[in-house]
Amino acid sequence: MILRREHLQQHPAVFRAMTGLTVEVFADLLPPLLGAFAADRRRRLDRPGRARAYGGGDDFDLSPADQVLLTVVWLRHYPTQECLGYLFGVSDSTALRAVRRCLPLLEQAGRDTMRLPDPGRSKRRGLPALLRDTPELAGIVDTFEQRTQRPRRRQRAWYSGKKKAHTVKGQVAVDEDGRIADVGPSRPGRWADLKVFRHSGLAGRLIRARVGVLGDLGFVGIDGLSPKLRGATPRRKPRGRERPPEDRRYHRAFARRRIKVEHAIGRLRRFQALSQVDRHRRKHHTARVRAVAGLVNRMLDQGKDS
Repeated sequence: MILRREHLQQHPAVFRAMTGLTVEVFADLLPPLLGAFAADRRRRLDRPGRARAYGGGDDFDLSPADQVLLTVVWLRHYPTQECLGYLFGVSDSTALRAVRRCLPLLEQAGRDTMRLPDPGRSKRRGLPALLRDTPELAGIVDTFEQRTQRPRRRQRAWYSGKKKAHTVKGQVAVDEDGRIADVGPSRPGRWADLKVFRHSGLAGRLIRARVGVLGDLGFVGIDGLSPKLRGATPRRKPRGRERPPEDRRYHRAFARRRIKVEHAIGRLRRFQALSQVDRHRRKHHTARVRAVAGLVNRMLDQGKDS
């Protein structure tokens, strides 16, 4: 059976298994993407020096909606382009062109779903006394690593001592509801989490939004990056002494807030394009993370886990 949207949407359970989205969420996602797809095609046709007349050349083998569907299936299952073309009844080069057309559109759609918490509508009232030193309104930040092909050059720059492999590292920030609020540019796996945060530009956006930040022990020192940035991390164990009982209670309360970013990363990594070994030599990794983040946010907006 050749995959097409018209047929696949008649089987909602299979549609969700193939895409990670419900039929309704995909239908809501499609109209703005089709508008952006048409605008992008018009820009290509109107480029200076175009020699071929309008209407010249072969027609697309897939409709714009099916090209978007193909790209979402690719993000979810990460098949090779030969397998992807076979599933949709097109050549491998046609499948690759569809991904290249639609991935930037999905990336932008994903960025449009991201927003930092609004200080004027804080949902947290009366933090526990244990957390009085943490920001009341905060973005919760963490990173994840994805294995990648061994680079031809500068191999040490991409080697992660933690994973004992060459990896690419992505940074994700979520709000207190677990919704993805920001995705930073992907960096070499060798970089420390704090260095990734420092180069992501997120600190400036948090300061302008009057929002604090919570991180794990990889972000110790985050509150020292700027006097205007309020940050909090777990407390370190005193050297040579037992951990105080109040620290244990603090960590349990802190973990209840921070666990939301772990759940968000788990939702992202259900999409195999962010879980399997990266086969594209780290190209467009940031675009993939942002595209998947937008799909996850849309599922959360519908009240359905992806």
